[in-house]
Order: sequence, then structure tokens, then C-alpha cells
Amino acid sequence: MGKLPILMYHNVSLAKSDGLTISVELLEEQFKYLVAKGYRTYHLKELMNLNMLPSKKNIVITFDDGYVSQLELAIPLLKKYKLKATFFVPLNFLGKTDQWNTSFYPIMTAEQLKEIDQEHIELAYHSFYHKKYDELTHSNIEDDTQLCFDSVANTNLLFTMAVAYPYGKYPRTKTAKNTFIEHLKGRQFKYGLRIGNRLNTFPFKKPFEIQRIDVKGEFSLHTFKRRLCWGKWF
Repeated sequence: MGKLPILMYHNVSLAKSDGLTISVELLEEQFKYLVAKGYRTYHLKELMNLNMLPSKKNIVITFDDGYVSQLELAIPLLKKYKLKATFFVPLNFLGKTDQWNTSFYPIMTAEQLKEIDQEHIELAYHSFYHKKYDELTHSNIEDDTQLCFDSVANTNLLFTMAVAYPYGKYPRTKTAKNTFIEHLKGRQFKYGLRIGNRLNTFPFKKPFEIQRIDVKGEFSLHTFKRRLCWGKWF
């Protein structure tokens, strides 16, 4: 079984680099390192059709929340370095701002999402309302999922059947978790992504508890390299 780190990014900035915001300079430094070391990137939909990883060094790059900054700053770098990424989008906020967070950073519109080059970027789900799944009733979760599907259908967007849990949160008690996962399977989701900050093995042992490495804006390249190799255990 191969090791598969999955990176998680959020907002991108021309200057600021702290917390959930990374500067374009540091982002390029990290992308340049991945290319120099021979990492192969994948879209999640590609992994759904694989039983093993064909390359020695493999990685998945993800961006949460659909920020306009990702369109303006991250995508040009992904194209420059010929890297693929998955953008997880909270669909209630298309054309609005990140009202669950700063209420300041703009979110892409449906039209902007349609214009994204699918060779480099795939779109996937990040819920509708960007609420913590572990704080919702099962009925609330079912309604949120249906609103996601309605939004994608109404806007004619193409989404991969994977969902990144807002804040990395999902029901954790045995019964509630089983019900939650069965709901996702019933709606034809193939993957569910949390945080966790550990490396995955592939094929995924728990496809609805896939872990991601939270790349912070204050990380040095040295810290990034160590997280890439060891996750949170370094």
C-alpha cells in the first residue's frame, strides 16, 4: 500500500501568510518543491478508478472554500507547475463572502467555477451551509446534501462525488457515524475528507475518514517538507 499525503489549503494572498491564508510566494515555493522531488498529483476522481498508485511519489492538493483568491493566485501556479488540485466549494456562498469566517473574502461565482480548466482543477463538495456535520441532526444533513445537489444541477456544474467536511467535523459516536457514512454512500459519495494531519495509505482503508495535512501560512519550507513526509508526527 502506497503512502498518499493530501494537502489542505484555503485562502491565498499576495502578501499575508498566517493561519488559513498562505502567501503566493510561499505557495509557489511549495509547488516548486513538489515538482523538483517528482511528486505526481491526482484528482480524487482518478483515485476512484485505481487499485494502486503507479508512481513512487504521489500527492493530492486540495483547496477549501472556493475563494476568488484561489482563482486569481493559486490556479496560475497550478498551471505553471502542471499540478492538479481539488477545490471544495460551499455552495450556498457562491458569489458571496465567507460568512462563516471573516465575512470579507469573496467566494467564486458559478460562472467563474465553470470557466476553470478541468485539466488542472476538479470541483467537489464542501457542504451547502458550511456547518459542522457533528452539530447537525441527521435530517439537517440530508437536507444540506440535497441542497448541494440541487445547486450543482441548477448551475450545470460538474462535481466529483467527494465531500470535505467543514472544519473537518463529522459525527464521531459509533451509531451517528455509521448513519452519517451510510447517508453519504446512499447519495453516491465515494470519499469523505476530514483533517487529522496524518498520511494516508492507498487504497484508503476508511474512504469516509480520509485525512488531510493542514498547511498553515506560517509554515517554513522546512516544516512543509517534514509534514509532507511524516504528517503531524515529526
